[in-house]
Amino acid sequence: MSRRNAEGGSAATTGAVFGELLKHFREAALLTQEGLAKEIPCDRSHVARVEAGTRVPQDTFAKKCDEALGTGGVLVRLWGRIDWYPQVEHPDWFRRRAEMDAVAVSLREYQERVIPGLLQTPDYARALFSRVASGDELDERVRARLSRQQRFLAEGSPLYVVVLDESCLRNVVGSPAVMRDQCAHLLNVGRRPNIRLQVAPAGLLGLVRPSGSMSLIKLPDGHEWVYSESLDRGHFNDDPAVYAGHSQTYDVLRADSPSARESAALISGVMEGYEQHEQGPAQRRDMDQEQLQRLQRRQLHRSSPRFPRRRPRPRQQNP
Repeated sequence: MSRRNAEGGSAATTGAVFGELLKHFREAALLTQEGLAKEIPCDRSHVARVEAGTRVPQDTFAKKCDEALGTGGVLVRLWGRIDWYPQVEHPDWFRRRAEMDAVAVSLREYQERVIPGLLQTPDYARALFSRVASGDELDERVRARLSRQQRFLAEGSPLYVVVLDESCLRNVVGSPAVMRDQCAHLLNVGRRPNIRLQVAPAGLLGLVRPSGSMSLIKLPDGHEWVYSESLDRGHFNDDPAVYAGHSQTYDVLRADSPSARESAALISGVMEGYEQHEQGPAQRRDMDQEQLQRLQRRQLHRSSPRFPRRRPRPRQQNP
């Protein structure tokens, strides 16, 4: 269920209006695109694409621009009125799932190997789909995927609980830069009141994981569905016994996994690894050398002989 703007204009037109307004406020504040990007923070190219109307911004981007430019919330209000993804076409086999996402009152997911579509950045989705599509088809697939996210990222969104297998973070899609931004996005959306994100570490023994990626969907009428996927096909099951079994497995896994806060620390560590990978070889050698020197200093301090300190005796007072 997409939100149509009041004038019924196309997303290209209204997106361009948002970009023009952002550019107006930025220039009025005497900021360059790079200067605004530092305030967000994000890449300068992201600001440039939003201003050009070729990149769909998140509502958090609009909010931070309002704060940085002192616009009183104008950009957030405009963002909420724009239908960024009009007339999006989902593959026939996935259309039913997309329709459920549009009305679901809660969604619980377990995901292996790749980040769930509702949490993917545009660059991650593009890198993922570029393996099987190109040109207009690639653009349409990315737009369709991102269109599903808006309901879960807007105000008053339904509950969305996700348990990611650690392989989702380690499996590189696109490049280290894409993965770094994807991790940063996970940390950002994980702070939303309706989203809870946990990671099931690969090395944590005793975790009982589902046999594959799955979604537990609850609809407004109370109907509950288990959804899973195979190659180019979606599978739905509303058998109460099947749902109860998968729900119990999911709840036990979530209870035994690190908390949302601990998971955020794990994601931050993975993100730092991708950041270091982006640095030049010389920078990485310098950082490795510095870490080695710190370790050697600690070891030297611990292994050095310790001599008792001579403490002055307390002076005796004359009676």
